[in-house]
Amino acid sequence: MPHTLAAPAHSELVIKKSRFIGCVQPMADRASAQAAVDALWKQHPGAAHICWALLAGGQSAAVDDGEPGGTAGRPMLDVLRHQDLEGVLATVARYFGGVKLGAGGLVRAYTDAVAQALLTAPKVVLQRMKTLQCHVPYALEGLLRREIDAAGADLTEVQHGTLVTLQFCLPEAQAAAFIERINDAGQGRVGWTQPGT
Repeated sequence: MPHTLAAPAHSELVIKKSRFIGCVQPMADRASAQAAVDALWKQHPGAAHICWALLAGGQSAAVDDGEPGGTAGRPMLDVLRHQDLEGVLATVARYFGGVKLGAGGLVRAYTDAVAQALLTAPKVVLQRMKTLQCHVPYALEGLLRREIDAAGADLTEVQHGTLVTLQFCLPEAQAAAFIERINDAGQGRVGWTQPGT
């Protein structure tokens, strides 16, 4: 089951006089990640490189920032994937210490900086949500509102017309049982439609 982070976590390693400052943090998309990396450059203007990896669905990225290709961003991304994370940005600011580490040494350093930060990072289960929409007679509105509340679902929209249309979000894993329960309680008077229709 995928996880995300509840808060940022940091690490710092010194390898052959080079300083590697790692950070992992929750991040929704690439634009937010780019803004976070830009802010990091302001915090670390003397850094030789700020490499980063983002695991966020179709907006994932791996950036070596001038390090030899494949020695920083990709290994950092692999650490995030191995931990089954989603919606997470990993960054490592490197201050060069004058001693070259070689490709293998760089891969290990960037991987370790991210892995060390993840050791202290608070992880939370990422719940996939499902949006449901149904139409009910006015007589069933109260019942449905109570069921939505009892399920811990988030009521996002209510429209009153010939029927009452309710739209709500709940964890995907609970959706099928919720629909079945409402169908039983509504005795054939509940109509389900795609959200937005």
